[in-house]
Amino acid sequence: MDFVKLFLYKQWSDQRLFKAIAQIDQEKYLDDYQFAKQQFNHMIIVEELFRARLEHKKALHTQTNTEVLPAFDELQQRIEHSHAWWIEFVENIQSDQLAEIVYFQFIYKKTGSLSIEEILFHIINHGTYHRGNIAHALHHAQVIHPADTYTVFIHQHEPERRAG
Repeated sequence: MDFVKLFLYKQWSDQRLFKAIAQIDQEKYLDDYQFAKQQFNHMIIVEELFRARLEHKKALHTQTNTEVLPAFDELQQRIEHSHAWWIEFVENIQSDQLAEIVYFQFIYKKTGSLSIEEILFHIINHGTYHRGNIAHALHHAQVIHPADTYTVFIHQHEPERRAG
């Protein structure tokens, strides 16, 4: 599995979604705007939790969301910082390290373990799930949801693959 390409895809699709969220009319659709922010807030917290686990550091969070949502710009900056970290991580990991098991404690205190490869898949899949939720809020707020499928990403970044 080409995790570098997958994390570049995640970065591309998250960036497109931030641009769309910024177009929400907050006077008419504040609930949808707040929902979109809440989804990204949860996404970044989960990414930061798993990053801490991979770095064998103490978790920065005690919940997977916050009562007070960070500002839109702060969420965007944290997500961009996360993108950079995950992309660098997958660029430098050796294939034999992917099977390494990471033991950790979930926020709700149960213990768990995942291979590094499973953690990487989880981060990609988790982001896709929540971007889908945000797409629904964009639809409700009458903002066009940008096409963010992997096929659109690949064909934009590798246009020669459209030849047929």
